Amino acid sequence: MSRDEAATVTTDPIRDAEAQLLAPAALDEAGLDQVFSRLLRPGVDFADLYFQAARREVWVLEDGIVREGSYSVDRGVGARAVAGERTGFAYCDEIELPALLGAASAASAVARSGASRGLEAFRGKPGHALYGGDDPLASLDADSKVALLRRAEAAARDVDPRIERVVASLAGVHDTVLVADSEGGWAADVRPLVRLNVSVLAAASERRESGSSGGGGRYTYERLVAPGQVEAYAREAARQALVNLEAEEAPAGNLPVVLGPGWPGVLLHEAVGHGLEGDFNRKGTSAFSGRIGERVASPLCTVVDDGAMAERRGSLSIDDEGHPTQRNTLIEAGVLTGYMQDRQNAGLMGAARTGNARRESYAHPPMPRMTNTYMLAGPHEPEEIVASVDRGLYAVHFGGGQVDTTSGKFVFSASEAYWIENGRIQHPVKGATLTGNGPDVLTRVDMVGNDLELDTGVGVCGKEGQSVPVGVGQPTLKVDGITVGGTQA
Repeated sequence: MSRDEAATVTTDPIRDAEAQLLAPAALDEAGLDQVFSRLLRPGVDFADLYFQAARREVWVLEDGIVREGSYSVDRGVGARAVAGERTGFAYCDEIELPALLGAASAASAVARSGASRGLEAFRGKPGHALYGGDDPLASLDADSKVALLRRAEAAARDVDPRIERVVASLAGVHDTVLVADSEGGWAADVRPLVRLNVSVLAAASERRESGSSGGGGRYTYERLVAPGQVEAYAREAARQALVNLEAEEAPAGNLPVVLGPGWPGVLLHEAVGHGLEGDFNRKGTSAFSGRIGERVASPLCTVVDDGAMAERRGSLSIDDEGHPTQRNTLIEAGVLTGYMQDRQNAGLMGAARTGNARRESYAHPPMPRMTNTYMLAGPHEPEEIVASVDRGLYAVHFGGGQVDTTSGKFVFSASEAYWIENGRIQHPVKGATLTGNGPDVLTRVDMVGNDLELDTGVGVCGKEGQSVPVGVGQPTLKVDGITVGGTQA
């Protein structure tokens, strides 16, 4: 569904949220005025309430046996009071006025002095209509969900008799949120999210290798049931495992590296994206702090974060402060143009909000986070990029990685990679790790492909103990030198 089609979706998230979250507790504007009166103690700059009701399920099929079929319901409210750089936050798992008043009192204790302010009348804030409000959990019955997982297992095993183990999982969320703030903001969202994942283990002699694939987004399970979709994920997981069975030990050294399109954008997300979040830059702890307007990357690099893409895993109609999401250009033709901001950090930095306030749940305070972060396409053919490498690495998929935002240093492991020699892809290699400095790596990008791809919808980002769904992407690109760990070349 395109952006234009998404805009025609007819839902009333505010009405739905009020019915689910406020009506059962008989909470009205008068009750909310009492809560905000507690939050807005002298010295508090602004305050907000984040109401949430989330229903979640997980199904896991392991070697033909249903190992898990879990279902949970979570409801609650997070209360926040902000005074300058200080934040007071408390939450309650009851949506009742007495519990709300207690949380508000705890949160507002952050402020010690100043003049009190009144509360404005509530007014609705329009968001986008990026996805429908249908409940994914109700889109298939239990038997159909298990049957979908069995399809995945059968498709993976059909690829090759060396497939020894298959685990298929299905997860769905139906999330309703409502955000009220002390300036009268009143916004809501009804958020569906689904994900299918297939992991396999392939064995030959004494060797065992794994592979995984999957996808999802902000829609119902019915999209995953489409002919061939489940089977495509299963076959891809099997293919990765079988490729790794034939892989040789990776060489080591400072080598040119070609990164494939799509999921390898997770390296961009970790090595560069976190360093462009507003809180790190306000505190001066990012390698990008104070560098707006400076060249920080090759002129071939333009990086954006876009939370307003229809049905993408990292998209939101409103962020978790009730502000509409948007497309933000972070680096344009190599020049740093902006950071991702929530309300508090934007205000302290004299910048505009960018719709990047995110939180894991009502029990967590918001902070600036990525949504869908990717590099735009360039002028080169992918084959041209590979052909330019005499001896180097072609990394197609990545596993785990970590980054130090202060220094920009990162370490990533490639779960699928190949050796390039004389401009041709030779054989698969295993055990390759990429180590480098995010800002430095961007300056070393000397070719960018015309084949931009986004990931299939599996990304999860962690920051300060909070996990949120995200999207990544990039075209094929070449870095003229990254430290590759493996055996000696």
